[in-house]
Amino acid sequence: MELPLCFHQHPTLFSTLFLSISIQIAEWLLSSLLELSSQFKVEPLMKCCKEIIDCLEVDKKPSDSGKILIVSKGRLQDHRFDSCPLKAPLNVQKVAEFLANGEHSDINIYVNGHGLVAKGHKLILSLWSVPLAKMFTNGMKESNAADIFFEDVPPKPFFLLLQFMYYGELKLDTGDITSVLVQLLLLADQFAITVLQFECCKRIMEYLSEDTVCSVLQAVSSIPSCKLLEEVCKRNFATHFDYCTTACTDFVSLDEATFKDILEHGDMTVTSEERVLDVILTWCMGACETFHWTSVDELLRTSTPEQLFGERLSAINTLLPLVRFPLMHLSILKRMERSNLANHIQAFRQLVAEAIEFSHAGQLMPTACECERFQHRRSSYKELQYISDGDSNGVIYYAGTSFGKHQWMNPVLTKNITVVASSPNSRHTDPKALVSKNYQGTCFAGPCVENGKRVSWWMVDIGQEHQLMCNYYTVRQDGSTAFMRSWAFQGSMDGRNWTSLRVHDSDPTVCYPGQFASWPIVGPAALLPFRFFRVALTGPAVGCTWNLCICFLELYGYFH
Repeated sequence: MELPLCFHQHPTLFSTLFLSISIQIAEWLLSSLLELSSQFKVEPLMKCCKEIIDCLEVDKKPSDSGKILIVSKGRLQDHRFDSCPLKAPLNVQKVAEFLANGEHSDINIYVNGHGLVAKGHKLILSLWSVPLAKMFTNGMKESNAADIFFEDVPPKPFFLLLQFMYYGELKLDTGDITSVLVQLLLLADQFAITVLQFECCKRIMEYLSEDTVCSVLQAVSSIPSCKLLEEVCKRNFATHFDYCTTACTDFVSLDEATFKDILEHGDMTVTSEERVLDVILTWCMGACETFHWTSVDELLRTSTPEQLFGERLSAINTLLPLVRFPLMHLSILKRMERSNLANHIQAFRQLVAEAIEFSHAGQLMPTACECERFQHRRSSYKELQYISDGDSNGVIYYAGTSFGKHQWMNPVLTKNITVVASSPNSRHTDPKALVSKNYQGTCFAGPCVENGKRVSWWMVDIGQEHQLMCNYYTVRQDGSTAFMRSWAFQGSMDGRNWTSLRVHDSDPTVCYPGQFASWPIVGPAALLPFRFFRVALTGPAVGCTWNLCICFLELYGYFH
């Protein structure tokens, strides 16, 4: 296409057509700009130029042709446009088609090991990414090469990065979404695409869970612009400390500063200080499984601290003071006092001695009121331990005392907990009967249909202000012989989305009327806090009935 001579003499005019919202030009160039905008059919700019020329013709005063005018096309947009990084009016759909069909491409983009991933456009890539712009203009071989190769980049997140630069939005399928977003976030940081970084951070926070928080923390701790996401992750880890350090040992890969921030977090929630000690020792060892402090103590019989902790030995002195030894039972402290840990590690020996002194002197110790080490954590759990069937140690009994404030009353009547059945309330489907201390000859929850499946359940809500990490539960059969055989014990935070804590399939335990039966919850599931709990039939009871015939339910574990 042949361009007017003024374009070759004044290339700025040409850039005005496509990149600028407004431009300052000399009055004598106005006609040339109108000619260019007409040739390329940039109608908003054409209209603007004609308006200015008409105004100048009306003004009869002599004009200096060198006077500078401001020409704007941004105010006259007749079509819906999105924005590119330079805020230019841009038909994103058309630009997206360039990526899809490779039209007007001037560079082939390869990922080593995966071949050609896209036919790209240097101009579009440069607008989004300063590092890519420098690559294309630094005079090195990439500046003039038709093919560029990227090593050590994950292909799927990399193509999502390219899509974002053409579409202006993040297009992401469901699936293992967090791992892809983390990889995409690292690429956005590498190529300095700030808008994409913010979008990735927002999406990661939406999908963040206790199972993904460690991998996210490892990635974002080195990215300065992701401090908000980093803080959200640290809080998530701290409030689910037991689960995050039990479900896997990814936490040993966290750097010392991040790990220390979690241990010092104000929302740190943990079942025992022994647990904190175990996790610190495991981190210092870089172990692939969590070690109890007694196991580490045993290893020190045949190993030195240098051999056991390696490069992280120096971190022991920094991290051990974050364990609140004074909150441990005196008998445990006495064992620690005689341990190999105390013999080999001075900081451990001093902290244990201080805790033993505190157990004798209490608040009379001068430092006891000033040091956090002597204070209970703000977010801590009360252990409600299963002893025997029908005991008075469970959460529901505790709620009946208004959490230790008065003599027992039915917690449904005092509104400390709520009980709901899968069928409407009736004489034999009575919520308060399930948590009473009296045996009921007939007490059942009838069937309903959920997600197209038949199910019967009793559900307990321990209250908006409370959570329980359940590690044991007890039921009691009513006076019937409709014994349950296949059921699930489940927990939930919202009463809609359920996590199975223990699944029973053809379980013959319950075999006579009025029988108590109890089961432990084991593994990482026992360390997840929930507000709602339910026992739900997944198959018919004996006699082919779908009535869940239990007259008592009790829960145990760590209550908050």
